[in-house]
Amino acid sequence: MLKKISSGPYWLWSLIFIVVPIMLIIVFSLSVPGDTFRFSLENYRRFMEPVYLKVLARSVKIAVEATLICLAIGYPMAMILAKMHLKYRTIAVMLLVVPMWMNFLLRTYAWMTILNKNGILNQLLSLFGLPQMTFLYSEGAVLLGMVYNFLPFMVLPIYTVLTKMDNALIEAAEDLGANRGTVFLKVTFPLSLPGVLSGVSMVFMPAVSTFVISDLLYGGQYMLVGNLIQQQFLVVNDWHFGSAISMLLMVMILITMSIMNRLGQNGIEQGGGNIW
Repeated sequence: MLKKISSGPYWLWSLIFIVVPIMLIIVFSLSVPGDTFRFSLENYRRFMEPVYLKVLARSVKIAVEATLICLAIGYPMAMILAKMHLKYRTIAVMLLVVPMWMNFLLRTYAWMTILNKNGILNQLLSLFGLPQMTFLYSEGAVLLGMVYNFLPFMVLPIYTVLTKMDNALIEAAEDLGANRGTVFLKVTFPLSLPGVLSGVSMVFMPAVSTFVISDLLYGGQYMLVGNLIQQQFLVVNDWHFGSAISMLLMVMILITMSIMNRLGQNGIEQGGGNIW
């Protein structure tokens, strides 16, 4: 009885701030503007128009690119951190995490000052007598902002898995004649796959739904799904269409998470079979 009472605030919080908002979004997405509620799939049919599908494709494309870059940079970083001496490892992890304590907007604004016409990069080019370049307000700037902001979400899950890995397995593989490449492909990577898939999910989900980064680093001219939702709610004032887009994005993210979980389970089973 006491356990049920103590969990009451949690369920009340979940009901007010999770269940009720989601139900409201569902109701708005399945209705059209008017004085009375009228069930309709018009908002979802509208999103199937080529102009909106193009926005979705662009969002998925740049989110995949950001995720792959974060993986390519983050995995070696996680391995380096995992192999450090404990004293230095703590400092290195803290240096990785400290920027995340800053406000997300401030971190993105900082890149605006670095990439703009009179920013640090162009000043460095001027010192070497090179012509100035346009870094800001480009797809590359948006991609750079995503990688910078979401890279720790890739590094930390992989790092956590690598630090818990049994080194006896690596030593056994080396004793049996495996070189470093074989040890990585047959032992290290399969065992770290849960961390990799967790990092991929944690980077892809915010990357595909972000709107602040593209707003600031592309001047609001680079339309992603997050920008489209923001526009429908705050500019066009079409909450019905905005809710429908939000629901479709939520379903896409849930499907992605399900696929990642399934791949993680299969990877662990196959990896275990390969090791032994």
